[in-house]
Amino acid sequence: MASRSWPAQTVLESRSWNPDFSTSSSAPCARAASNTTGSKPNWFAVPTVWLSRFVTVFPSCWSRKPASWTKPSPPDRRTVSFIALIPARAASTRLPDKPLADIAGKPMVVRTADRAALSGASQLFIATDDVRVQAAAQAHGLTALMTRGDHPTGTDRLAEAVEQLGLPDDAIVVNVQGDEPLIEPELIDAVAAKLLARPEADIATCACPLADAEALFNPNVVKLVCTADDRAMYFSRAPIPWARDALAGGERVLADGLPAWHHIGLYAYRVSFLRRFPTLPQGMLERFESLEQLRAMEHGHQIVVHRTFNPPAAGVDTPADLERVRRFYSKQM
Repeated sequence: MASRSWPAQTVLESRSWNPDFSTSSSAPCARAASNTTGSKPNWFAVPTVWLSRFVTVFPSCWSRKPASWTKPSPPDRRTVSFIALIPARAASTRLPDKPLADIAGKPMVVRTADRAALSGASQLFIATDDVRVQAAAQAHGLTALMTRGDHPTGTDRLAEAVEQLGLPDDAIVVNVQGDEPLIEPELIDAVAAKLLARPEADIATCACPLADAEALFNPNVVKLVCTADDRAMYFSRAPIPWARDALAGGERVLADGLPAWHHIGLYAYRVSFLRRFPTLPQGMLERFESLEQLRAMEHGHQIVVHRTFNPPAAGVDTPADLERVRRFYSKQM
């Protein structure tokens, strides 16, 4: 179900950011408020709790904000229980043996697992069809499950993995793609929390605002539209929603305020759905759009969407992607 093409300007820098200045003695306002040595009062001292709230509500990473959307609160890891599963298939037409590609001394699938381990997942497993991937995972202290090599999709591989693990139907599994060595742990937590908070849904996924008109009209960038309460209405490679007036003259523009969302291919599933998925016949919409998530929707399964203004770093699909990620890791060493 992956939707994998990202805007060209997606950044790779770590976006970890702590908005709570109230506990930091080095915070400018904390220093100003505690300045009792001067003879004059500092009229510009601001209570740190106000500053903390201001920065929390208006972080600098927010860019184009579609109308009628409120930033959700971050998930509480103490109340979100889930398992991270990383499907890793060695066969790749564009990048053979991709899970084993070296990134600063570790295989890519291990780098991805390292990032996923920083999330709130209670357990983490790799699901593969290649004994070399299993051996590489075990060499780094990870558990790898051997699955069949004839699975048509990564979701089918997950379905076999949950059977091997004997997971209960109400458990939540987050599918972390094995070629995402820059995945943000906070995003993994957020999609799991979204599904946990919506018992009527079987799947949760993520989206960020479309960056520009080029992305809107790019069929490799999957778009989605949601209800006001974050239920996915449709996924498409076409430019949706269609801004009739702005595009009436044939221009290719991103209309101001258009609630256009770029799908991020990270999913959380209820195990009960994963057990049913292999039995669902492929639907007509899935065949035309070539989007696996439409199969679930065509059969009446609800998908809820975690919306974020932090576009994730791109995954690895090509040799050029691999070199980009290697350069990033080399700067961190």
